[in-house]
Amino acid sequence: MRVLVLGSAAGGGFPQWNCNCRVCQAARAGNGRARPRTQSSIAVSADGRRWALFNASPDLRQQFTENPPLHPQEGARHSPVAAVVLTNADIDHIAGLLTLRESQPFVLYASGRVQAALDANPIFGVLNPRFVRREALALGQTLRLRGPDGAGLGLTVEPFAVPGKVALYLENPEAGDNFGTEAGDTIGLRISTPETGKSIYYIPGCAALDAPLRARLEGAALVLFDGTLYEDQEMVAGGLGHKTGQRMGHMSISGPEGTMAAFEALGVGRRIFIHINNSNPILLEDSPERAEVAAAGWEVAYDGQEIVL
Repeated sequence: MRVLVLGSAAGGGFPQWNCNCRVCQAARAGNGRARPRTQSSIAVSADGRRWALFNASPDLRQQFTENPPLHPQEGARHSPVAAVVLTNADIDHIAGLLTLRESQPFVLYASGRVQAALDANPIFGVLNPRFVRREALALGQTLRLRGPDGAGLGLTVEPFAVPGKVALYLENPEAGDNFGTEAGDTIGLRISTPETGKSIYYIPGCAALDAPLRARLEGAALVLFDGTLYEDQEMVAGGLGHKTGQRMGHMSISGPEGTMAAFEALGVGRRIFIHINNSNPILLEDSPERAEVAAAGWEVAYDGQEIVL
């Protein structure tokens, strides 16, 4: 199994276009302290020829250009990407679908909740149903990914609900503290190659590590996990916004309730933070926070990173 990290930043990318925080300043300085990143997305292949895209970033065209395995290979029109799988309906995970509107066949997989959100927005009608087949993922059921020709990609996915929040533009303030969030609004994925028995977990958005999720991840070989904020109050303290990480549906990296503490007893082999907000000091390669996550056994994903299992 080959995994390409196409984008490792959270919504807005890094540096974010209108952010002047110290972390974004370091990225713009180009002095090697912080490498720029595009918005979160990965691509996975079992054979190095056909690929499944996991989340469709607004930066998708750039990501395809910068990753030669995703370049057209055959004839005048072609793409190695045969399937797209979404983990939620957030803008940073669906806007790239509009880049894929060029009558290119692929299968679009997402939970029923996310498929309904796409169906309700007429702009996604540009994905011509003659070329793009939409399939709903059933939570807890393993599915063999197939391309538009019906051929298997050598990959299976098992989608499962994780604590999170409905996409910002779908929030219902009258629905209480959870804004109308339901199971399927945010999912994690176990991505496997049955022929080799290898698998990874991809969870770019998660608000808490509850008991079912702990049990699922215990002893996992590789987990790509939500690294949005280092501290829950990070954006508020930095004058960058009024929302905490919890309000946005993300658990924080540090603290007694944070991701590093939650993973300590799980025995995960390899742990990688992905979907990292532009304000997060772990993006600074010489920061104390970066040293702390490294000491705890965590890696920080970067664009162009390749993982082979």
